[in-house]
Amino acid sequence: MDLSLTEEQEMLKKMARDFLDREAPKAYVRAMEEDERGFTPETWEKIAGLGWLGLALPEKYGGSGGGFLDLCVLLEEMGRALLPGPFFSTVLLGAYTLLDAGTEEQKKEILPRVARGERILTLALTEPSATWEAQGVQLKAKAKGADYVLDGTKLFVSDAHVADDIIVAARTGRSAKPENNVSLFLVSGKAPGVTTTVLKTIASDKQCEVVFDGVAVPGRSMVGALNKGWPVVEKTLQRAAVAKCAEMVGGAQRVLEMTVDYAKQRVQFGRPIGSFQAIQHYCANMVTDVDGARFVTYEAAWRLQEGLPCAKEVSMAKAWTSEAYRRVTALGHQIHGGIGFTKEHDMQLYFRRAKAAELAFGDADFHRERVAQQMGL
Repeated sequence: MDLSLTEEQEMLKKMARDFLDREAPKAYVRAMEEDERGFTPETWEKIAGLGWLGLALPEKYGGSGGGFLDLCVLLEEMGRALLPGPFFSTVLLGAYTLLDAGTEEQKKEILPRVARGERILTLALTEPSATWEAQGVQLKAKAKGADYVLDGTKLFVSDAHVADDIIVAARTGRSAKPENNVSLFLVSGKAPGVTTTVLKTIASDKQCEVVFDGVAVPGRSMVGALNKGWPVVEKTLQRAAVAKCAEMVGGAQRVLEMTVDYAKQRVQFGRPIGSFQAIQHYCANMVTDVDGARFVTYEAAWRLQEGLPCAKEVSMAKAWTSEAYRRVTALGHQIHGGIGFTKEHDMQLYFRRAKAAELAFGDADFHRERVAQQMGL
């Protein structure tokens, strides 16, 4: 297993960093926290023009046929820049799910438009129970002839307020096992009966409550087979967890760089604070966390891309990286001192996103339980 980047991935990394430094400075990040949409159409068009939305899509659907590792390289740079917008929800939660389970008609209709930046997607999974397990899916889909009617509420749906299509996990029957009788439906974000409310979150990351009140859905809009939706969701969650780890690695790397630079420049008691042992040990702990997170993340991404068994590795990566990113930002705050806690400083942007990412797709305790199960405990 070689985890070093290929020449093409190095080029992608450099191009992404140059673009994001230019087009998504921290002033843009701050402005988009207050923006109703959370991104600008101009930046979205530029991202589509670079081919990033179709990076991991097959060429026959308008993509460039890249792999999941390529996408993780790009996401690491996006996490470093704190890029706002619906890239993650469109590509990781929407397009990949359609690739896994959608009909050929659904793929041909939607995926080329995703690649061109003309269609925004998301996945509506979690509900007021806030669990990432199958029993949390309680939104009901009742059959009405060949069609279905959806009733229920989804919470923490990323970018639902701007989504053209929402892939909705719904319960289509009763079973002793909650993994059974879950089906997926492709629903227009503007369908009658769909009400979307943007929630106020710690990261200002445009998570939404979506209420489905008698929403009529044609039977042909089902994604995958009836009552067989949960295995599709599990695969999506695995991929999303690793992708979120890649974002976190990028953010943690930037916090490390900011903090080391500050420790070299900040003078106290007549010498740079980086010359004090306590600060040196803090920075050593930070780089250990960052590099450790990167290694476990890319190992999980490689196994996932290669189709190898990876449930344990994915959960190990998410459990470790979730807490590592938070530890890195906390130590960064400590080293920066008072200035790092001000709203004008960039540290708070990373800290808030670290806390949000920690909970996304299962927190560390959730994934430690998964690791223990894989060990037969």
